[in-house]
Amino acid sequence: MTTPAPIDFKNAIAVAKVVLSAAASVTATAVVVQSMVHTIVPRELQYFLFSRIRSFFSRFSNEMTMVVDEYDGFVQNELFKAAQVFLAAKQSPLIRRIRVSKPAKENHFTLAMDRNQTLVDTFRGVELKWVCASRQVKSGYQVHHGHSSRVQYEVQYFELTFHKKHKEIVLGSYLPFVVSEAKSMKQGNKTLKLHTPSFDRVYGGPLWDAWASVNLDHPATFETLAMDLELKKVIMDDLERFVRRKEYYRRVGKAWKRGYLLYGPPGTGKSSLIAAMANYLNFDIYDLELSGLRSNAELRRLLVATTNQSILVVEDIDCTIELQERKSKSRAARKNTMSTDYPREDLTLSGFLNFIDGLWSSCGDERIIIFTTNHKEKLDSALLRPGRMDVHVHMSYCTPCGFKLLASNYLGINSNELFDQIESLIAMARVTPAEVAEQLMKSDEPEVALRDMVSFLVNHKRKENEEVVEVKICQCQFVQENGGSGKENGSCELIEK
Repeated sequence: MTTPAPIDFKNAIAVAKVVLSAAASVTATAVVVQSMVHTIVPRELQYFLFSRIRSFFSRFSNEMTMVVDEYDGFVQNELFKAAQVFLAAKQSPLIRRIRVSKPAKENHFTLAMDRNQTLVDTFRGVELKWVCASRQVKSGYQVHHGHSSRVQYEVQYFELTFHKKHKEIVLGSYLPFVVSEAKSMKQGNKTLKLHTPSFDRVYGGPLWDAWASVNLDHPATFETLAMDLELKKVIMDDLERFVRRKEYYRRVGKAWKRGYLLYGPPGTGKSSLIAAMANYLNFDIYDLELSGLRSNAELRRLLVATTNQSILVVEDIDCTIELQERKSKSRAARKNTMSTDYPREDLTLSGFLNFIDGLWSSCGDERIIIFTTNHKEKLDSALLRPGRMDVHVHMSYCTPCGFKLLASNYLGINSNELFDQIESLIAMARVTPAEVAEQLMKSDEPEVALRDMVSFLVNHKRKENEEVVEVKICQCQFVQENGGSGKENGSCELIEK
């Protein structure tokens, strides 16, 4: 015979049923409301409402949340980049999704937290919860086929949550620890990048889209560079002195940057020197094409979107862009080709100079700015003064010392009976390191390559002499046609001989 359940137990079951029914109703209502909100309410208003709700409930919580945005205005947030690197190396059972990539020519995988994922870290017994989040932002213009339109892009940020009483530990110890650890990990796994501007995204878009990048896989080093040994040492010493003088630059009130001008004929190794400097310092390269820029504003955006410890390169500065006020005719022609709602202004010489050593040049630390030109004499004198181009490096024709290094690199030899003859010819002939390297690559047999090198230098010198004679003849003919003998200034001396 069964004993009936106590009345209290029956009441408890009834109450439980009522509670569960109410909870189910509330949950269903919440789901319906949430669905309606996502369908009807704009995303920006959703973000505002939810943030207000979280703010209201946070008043009754002991937790504190710090938001780490990717950018602080125009400036990249160092803490956000550090958190990305630091958290990618962490393992947590709460993470269900991670982003994995493998850059070309790299052996390791790059990991990153995916959106809306949570990771719990522990520091000195303090529990810290990281959340990777994002939101949509409408801002700026994007130009496509001459027409501008408003663009929408995603803004990423981290939320760091912990107990309020640990605020001092987090600010004073934990966050500096994250930055320090991330810097060590990044330097150990760093792959150099070559960046180029994304001109269709420069104006109005997110700063992280202003540059596109590929791996910098250039093998040039100072050891393999065909350059005068003393000049190489001067450059290396200058670079080393620059990177260790952070406090010195701060003390004297100067932006921590260094400007180089590489000038000389084509093929003398300017690009190879830039790659060697990047490999020596472990700095990324930003290749700035000025002719693609339409305004000073775009130049500023590109500048602030570059990272610290980088080399900014402006090649062929003498012919890349006309850094003067535009003529009214060309200005009117450009206005007719662009949409009227797209803001326009010119890239001016004053704007460019401000970029080099004005207020905007201080947006970042440990920067190398390199300009190259084949014709130094064509540059505006305002560009050449110290503070803009601090170090002028003449990239000359190949020297006997440079030939020996190239022979060692390309042929694997350090001496040969033909070396003296070749070095004597190189001292008289104006040949570039690129021309010498091309000749040495034509044969795998050192003897054959060196004999061909002798023939090339002899022919090259003969062509140089013929060109000089032609120039002198033209000068004499011009003088005589204008009523002069040409002897008074020596212009016909070669012909008389």
